[in-house]
Amino acid sequence: MNAARAIDRSNNRETPQLRLAPVAASSDISADFLPLGLLDPAFAAEWDDLASDASEPNAFMERWFVSAGAAHLAPRRDGRLLAIREAGTLIALLPLAIEPRYGRLPVAHVENWLHYHCFLGGPLLRRGHEVTAWAAILEALDTDPRATGLLHLTGLVENGPVHRALLAAANRPCDTVHRIERALLESDLAPAAYYEATVRKKKRKEIKRLQSRLAELGVVTTTRLANRDGLPAWIDTYLALEKSGWKGRAGSALACEPHTAAFFRDALAAAFDAGKLELLRLDLDGKPLAMLVNFLTAPGAFSFKTAFDEAFARYSPGVLIQLENLAILDNPDIAWMDSCAAADHPMIDSLWGERRAIVRVTLPLAGWRSRALFHAARAVERAASAIRARRARPALPETEE
Repeated sequence: MNAARAIDRSNNRETPQLRLAPVAASSDISADFLPLGLLDPAFAAEWDDLASDASEPNAFMERWFVSAGAAHLAPRRDGRLLAIREAGTLIALLPLAIEPRYGRLPVAHVENWLHYHCFLGGPLLRRGHEVTAWAAILEALDTDPRATGLLHLTGLVENGPVHRALLAAANRPCDTVHRIERALLESDLAPAAYYEATVRKKKRKEIKRLQSRLAELGVVTTTRLANRDGLPAWIDTYLALEKSGWKGRAGSALACEPHTAAFFRDALAAAFDAGKLELLRLDLDGKPLAMLVNFLTAPGAFSFKTAFDEAFARYSPGVLIQLENLAILDNPDIAWMDSCAAADHPMIDSLWGERRAIVRVTLPLAGWRSRALFHAARAVERAASAIRARRARPALPETEE
């Protein structure tokens, strides 16, 4: 990995400066609301070109991923694509939906269109046009009769190019209403050196013991998908492996529902065709123990899905395949990899030393009513947060008189 190419830093290290384009309105700027499932070849080419020049990589906003979600996972919402062009060039693309409730409040508002399998929600913004793009997005929503009340954006990288440009362009309150930290892999070290520097000695010793015990059972191999012909079988194996575990018992595995399985197949096939897919597999005597799905969107990457055979849980196959995943550090095109894992995930957090903060932000759209709704909603959120904090505070010991 080449740290000089990294685009966002959720820690406090130096961040490359944005090349801010002028925010002033221009006759060269246009905004169009398009169908979420638009598959026009000319527009698809524009979308791919924007993704290749985005200031902040986001696999989950690329054409192949959004199209698979729109085809199979689109909920009963008003899903649209907001496309911003400057002098005919696509500079921003943001999937949107109208939601009838803001948390527990009956407040209709606009949100970025996401689904359960989408782990980052920032729009694709062309490098060098970030502030101009946000200004045009907000102006389009301010004047759109279907957009009401608030704009709520989930899954922004805190202090990344997209988030910073939004703050620069908003010209209105733009509050962070939720924040988490999740593991990030980002280093100039080689895989072995990173492993030794990041994972404590006791943990490394335990992993070595597990590797030795597993090797006593047979031949352990790690492979990466090499060709398109093998992809359907690899997908079938992944779906079966995931369904065999706790997700299958809970009914949340991808293969538990035809539409989620179809989404997974389409997303991975399209990602492979776009040159963005990496599939890893850990086998014991040819039987899969763990599989890992990565999306490679240079200069970043995303560790999308992991599955493992719970019958071999004592050998921590999920950890072992993540050790193999450290080989991404040798890829000169990739500067960082987002774990896409829940905050404080015990497995990932023990192996990856870096963190990135992911936030949700809320801002009002134009008009006094929207401003009033914003302040009312934020007051309710602050009150609820204070109550939660008070309940979580440990009780003081009673004193004897």
